[in-house]
Amino acid sequence: MYKNKSIVGIIPARGGSKGLPRKNVLLFSGKPLIAWSIEQAILSGIFDSIIVNTDDEEIATIAHEYGAEVPFMRPKELAADNVNVMYVILFVLQKLASEGVSFDVSVLLQPTSPLRTADDIIKALEIFFQKNAQAVVSVCEVEHSPFLMNMLPLDGCMNNFIRDEMINKNRQDFPKYYRLNGSIYVADVNFLYAENTFFGKRTYAYVMPQERSIDIDTQTDFQIAEFLHSKLSIA
Repeated sequence: MYKNKSIVGIIPARGGSKGLPRKNVLLFSGKPLIAWSIEQAILSGIFDSIIVNTDDEEIATIAHEYGAEVPFMRPKELAADNVNVMYVILFVLQKLASEGVSFDVSVLLQPTSPLRTADDIIKALEIFFQKNAQAVVSVCEVEHSPFLMNMLPLDGCMNNFIRDEMINKNRQDFPKYYRLNGSIYVADVNFLYAENTFFGKRTYAYVMPQERSIDIDTQTDFQIAEFLHSKLSIA
């Protein structure tokens, strides 16, 4: 229990991956990629259960070795590339409930965010409780302002590419924009059941720094994340 609420951490990890095959079991700074999310979840000390949901026996074995639970495997129909992770979260929560195990709060931790720390998880939960939120979603400031972006016509003409009021402005004068970083999704379980989304009228942001916001999908992402990890103090 944390602040009188039962909390489950859910780490979804498919065996398949098109962008970077077998990425969840690849060695990242000496440990399988998924191990970093499990260890930081344990270190946070806030979870009643930390559950890895997977369709892959090797991932399940690694999850057990690093201290997570794998009470059941993911069905094949929820392991395809095009399956929304929300359906996986609801499957886990409903499967647990059918076995008499229920929670007040669910925290989704993507295994492809190995630079997320235990402190990040705790701070996201603190916002959840302080704001009496339905959900909290991690974000980071965008690397490039949307005011410097636009579509191009077929002939490549850049007339009106940048809005007139933004021409010749310094980058620091642009409004700040943020993007989802895919790292942490906290939600009231009843809200998830009712709305099937993390985004409601009382969803709030937890802002993470860019250097801890890498979401690994490709080999390049993996290499960048390993480089950043070597510069950060994440044990």
